[in-house]
Amino acid sequence: MKNTECTIYITTKHDWTQSYRKVKNGWEQTSPNGTVRPLSAEQLLSHILPPLAAGNQSHVSVRVEPDKVEL
Repeated sequence: MKNTECTIYITTKHDWTQSYRKVKNGWEQTSPNGTVRPLSAEQLLSHILPPLAAGNQSHVSVRVEPDKVEL
């Protein structure tokens, strides 16, 4: 699976979910209220690595789902 074929979701214990997608010039973050922000690869890592490093104690889940492909 390529970066352009999936979406990364980070969900907090309060069901607050942010999504991250690879776009032409970097990454974009979509907040729960629908606000879309551009991100660099470094900014994406700074959002994803802390919850992963904290493991079960972070109270967040990180999941990657393949995008639906229209044929």
